[in-house]
Amino acid sequence: MDSPPQALVIGEALVDVVRDPHGVVAETAGGSPLNVAVTLARLGVRTQLLTGLGDDQRADLIQTHLEESGVELLPGARRLIRTSTATASLQPDGSAHYEFDLEWDPTPVQPPTATFTHAGSIGLFLEPGADLVRRRLEDAACTSFVTLDPNIRPTMLPDLDLARAAFERLLPLARIVKLSDEDAAWLYPGMTDREVSARLLAAGPALVAITRGGHGCTMASGGFLVEVPAARTTVVDTIGAGDSFMGALIHQVILSDLTDAVRSGEPLRPEELDLLGRSAAKVAAITVGRPGADPPWLAELVTVNRGQLA
Repeated sequence: MDSPPQALVIGEALVDVVRDPHGVVAETAGGSPLNVAVTLARLGVRTQLLTGLGDDQRADLIQTHLEESGVELLPGARRLIRTSTATASLQPDGSAHYEFDLEWDPTPVQPPTATFTHAGSIGLFLEPGADLVRRRLEDAACTSFVTLDPNIRPTMLPDLDLARAAFERLLPLARIVKLSDEDAAWLYPGMTDREVSARLLAAGPALVAITRGGHGCTMASGGFLVEVPAARTTVVDTIGAGDSFMGALIHQVILSDLTDAVRSGEPLRPEELDLLGRSAAKVAAITVGRPGADPPWLAELVTVNRGQLA
């Protein structure tokens, strides 16, 4: 394809080694940035992924997953000693505890200019790749719409002060920032969602979303903060829930013709915040209703919008 992509995602791609409560193990493609890219592509957004992989069978699994989902993998990705893994131990309530074996050193390719550039998770913090991510986001901020999701993994990060400083250094580049309530609690202990949102908005972003699992999310812009309920669903596991929310949020900004407003920093109205939050929550609800990070395709949302998911 000669036309530029609508979305470029930068960050780690890995294999989730998922162990369920009965000891059954399965391997699937994962990693927060990869999951965001897959969500966007399945929702019809032309998406490219800048990442780093090994030259091994696990990289084959990831590449097949990307191709089947419609994500374009940028050249030169298969350059690492091995493909990274995240061992996810599922708990009876569907939540997951992670242990990582991760190397982050993506190929220093200059990606094409995209309308949206998303980065997140360990790729924002782990060197040597984090330096490349920062430089790519600085370049992208001049011509693109930057979105961030820190997706905090405490065992993979430096101390709190260093991690928070690294994250906040990127905030002036970003238009949308999404965190989970766990991310917010780790980065800003003792602060409420409203206080965290206000702090982040003051640094530059136009929209801050904080997801709270089964308790919904908060959507903040300008002086407005809207509480959005979670969509009803039966939870199989929570793998990829926040990532699919992030991808769906970007998709809904495009659908709602709010790109220019958010890019300019214009505060969104409460009804716009509610629409964005509910749309992203529906996509996350479908994802948690089936095993692994398996976000929905656009055609599935048509069924949801006909009322099969409240």
